[in-house]
Amino acid sequence: MITPYDPPQDPLEILHEDADMLAVVKPAGLLSVPGRGEDLTDCLIARLAVVFPNVLLVHRLDRDTSGVMVFALTPHAQRSLSMEFETRRARKTYLARVRGKLEPREGTVDLPLTVDWPNRPRQMVCHDTGRPAVTDWRVVSYDEHETRVRLMPRTGRSHQLRVHMLALGHVILGDPIYAKGAAGDYPRLMLHSEELRINHPENGRGMRFRTTAPF
Repeated sequence: MITPYDPPQDPLEILHEDADMLAVVKPAGLLSVPGRGEDLTDCLIARLAVVFPNVLLVHRLDRDTSGVMVFALTPHAQRSLSMEFETRRARKTYLARVRGKLEPREGTVDLPLTVDWPNRPRQMVCHDTGRPAVTDWRVVSYDEHETRVRLMPRTGRSHQLRVHMLALGHVILGDPIYAKGAAGDYPRLMLHSEELRINHPENGRGMRFRTTAPF
């Protein structure tokens, strides 16, 4: 079940700012870009535009996911950064809490994904029409009924991490779309974009942005 849109009013958290780009922290519950309808206009890029009128979109995070995002401040930077994601040079690391004991301690999910049209925005595994999707995982720690795990997606499909964990039988806790019963009874989706590595759009220098998960 998708909850009503009531975005948090956290102040902007800027990790990095220069003439070409921004790195910021998106809070959980806030859209990256406007949704359809007047009630979905409040979003991270709109808030950034108040301070940085030239801000341009490079990539997105799901509404319920928190963590690092980068934005461009020039058209050249937007093209360069977008290409980093399209060609899979950008390196993303997420932290998640999932139901149950995920074993073995590390591995790879290679399952193609496509939209579940009758149940949009749900996505699903489909070997016939799905687009390639690959996620590496590495367990951080175990609790009594859950696992804390780092997820390193090699591709960037919609809901990729959420559906891949579900396919393994370890749904991400607090997921308003895929979790059922007690697994969904959490104050937020337990998924956080912890680290992003890219090359600077102007000088090519390797850059690493990181923010600690709030859960």
